[in-house]
Amino acid sequence: MHILPRVSVKLAVCVAFSLLFRFAAVAQTAAPATPPPPAPTLEQRVAGLEAYLTNGDPTASLKVGPKDKDGNATIPAGLTTAAVGTSGPGHNAWQMTSAALVLFMTLPGLTLFYGGLMRRKNVLSVMAQCLLLSGLVTILWWAVGYSLVFHSGGPFLGSLDFALLKGVDSSPNTDYAAWVSQNVFSMYQLMFAIITPALILGAIAERMKFAAVFAFMFLWMFVVYFPLAHMVWGIDGWMNGVWNAKAAIKAIDFAGGTVVHMSSGWSALILCIILGPRLGFGKTPMPPHSMVLCMVGTGMLWVGWYGFNAGSAVAADGIAANAFTTTTLATAVACFVWPMMEWFTRGHPSILGFCSGAVAGLVVITPACGFVTANGAVIIGVFAGIVPWFFCYKVKGWFGYDDALDTFGVHAVGGTMGAFLTGVLARNSANGNLATNLKDYVTDSTTQKLVVEQLKAMAVTIALAIVGTVVIAYIVKAVIGLRPTVEAEQEGLDLADHGEEGYILESKG
Repeated sequence: MHILPRVSVKLAVCVAFSLLFRFAAVAQTAAPATPPPPAPTLEQRVAGLEAYLTNGDPTASLKVGPKDKDGNATIPAGLTTAAVGTSGPGHNAWQMTSAALVLFMTLPGLTLFYGGLMRRKNVLSVMAQCLLLSGLVTILWWAVGYSLVFHSGGPFLGSLDFALLKGVDSSPNTDYAAWVSQNVFSMYQLMFAIITPALILGAIAERMKFAAVFAFMFLWMFVVYFPLAHMVWGIDGWMNGVWNAKAAIKAIDFAGGTVVHMSSGWSALILCIILGPRLGFGKTPMPPHSMVLCMVGTGMLWVGWYGFNAGSAVAADGIAANAFTTTTLATAVACFVWPMMEWFTRGHPSILGFCSGAVAGLVVITPACGFVTANGAVIIGVFAGIVPWFFCYKVKGWFGYDDALDTFGVHAVGGTMGAFLTGVLARNSANGNLATNLKDYVTDSTTQKLVVEQLKAMAVTIALAIVGTVVIAYIVKAVIGLRPTVEAEQEGLDLADHGEEGYILESKG
């Protein structure tokens, strides 16, 4: 008597499943099929590969869709090739190598160059300060620095969208490079951020306590470096004449004449004046304790500088090759001219003269290396060997400021002169990118309008560096003080700040 209910239940279940399958079939039939994305043609795929060879835009051949409001063709939805959004192995490899070379300039290049020029009792202090900046600036760069410099946001400073390197992965950021991973690009630019404040250390050597260096450099990165780097290199920067069509000042700086050398050099002058001279300056001889270390450091700086200059092409392309060539020529010429000036005026060419000339040549060619021809580089090398030498040999003595390791004479004077000569000697034949937004400013026959823009950028850089340094220095001085005690300075900063000595020549036991 229970058979009928059981049959009814089974029948109901079968009917329910039948209706369910029928509704599913109807729904599937009614839903419109999603069209597959358009497939790239063979020509478009080949064009993407060719763009890698020429450091071009891999999406250029895909822009065949309707025009946008600016009249430019767009990419149809879904149309892409394997080359789009992918870093190129050769360009990436060169950029990683360049990043390592720029870090090599600071550690160990600058530490040995500056360390050799110090007195023996202070050799470790400058090395500790370079290591401090390597760590401190890296943390700031990861937290907010990269974002403030290289994310779009405004003409003076970027936004915080890249804070903590959010979204900074192995895909290229096409605002800056079509074929280099953004995380590699960010690390490359980090190395510039590390060495720039480290250059200031040369002017204040042997007389600024470690805690004050820490506080000053922390603030200086936010007040001077981050804003200036964004203005010059940021895609919407106020002074990025090459890539920002709306730039108010259409200046050019290939690898850091304004951002690195002028900012650090002019800040160094102001800070060393505020600090005052070393104890015994002008009365007690203060010769370098090891010209051997200085020479070794100079060689490391020269080698590492190829990453600094040629790496600023952000590709292993023809512009990088030109920057490599012009860097070599200008540096070698200045390395020759400076000691020849010494030989003529003082009767002998010194190793310090050779080293100083080489560094001056590297500094002066930096903003111009990717924009000038080989002949322009030779001209720059001659000026680099004469003008900074004159400032270090004569002008410093006239005014009496204690720029201990000639940071102002080489980096501020050299960087300022380099920015100016870049405007004079830049040529479209050296860098076709100058025609993108500067076709009315740069040709192979005239650059008068560009020189005016360079002068504007130089004035802004000097003003920011001077005002920023004055404000920061007096804040630090009021809060924690700038100088060590007289006893600590006499003993040496190695022992006073770090409890160590650079050289232990005999056992004290």
